[in-house]
Amino acid sequence: MRYISHLDLMRLFMRAMRRADLPLKLSEGFSPHPKLSFKRALKLGVESEHEEASIVLRFPVPCEDFKDRLQKQLPEGIKVKDVQGNFN
Repeated sequence: MRYISHLDLMRLFMRAMRRADLPLKLSEGFSPHPKLSFKRALKLGVESEHEEASIVLRFPVPCEDFKDRLQKQLPEGIKVKDVQGNFN
């Protein structure tokens, strides 16, 4: 997916995670949103095969379960290659 902006990619992942019914931790404040961040923002028109994101959940979910549930909700052309958990 080459012509998708950074903000659209963020929205795409937020919607996919909600549809996958993942236990997302929300920010506090007037307009809560899922705690999701990408390591770096891609410029429009630049393709990438390896982007890293950080997602905060309310409680641990097995990595394979997380990956399978999220991948089913993502559009063709966007793949989750690896999921790592930090259960501290």
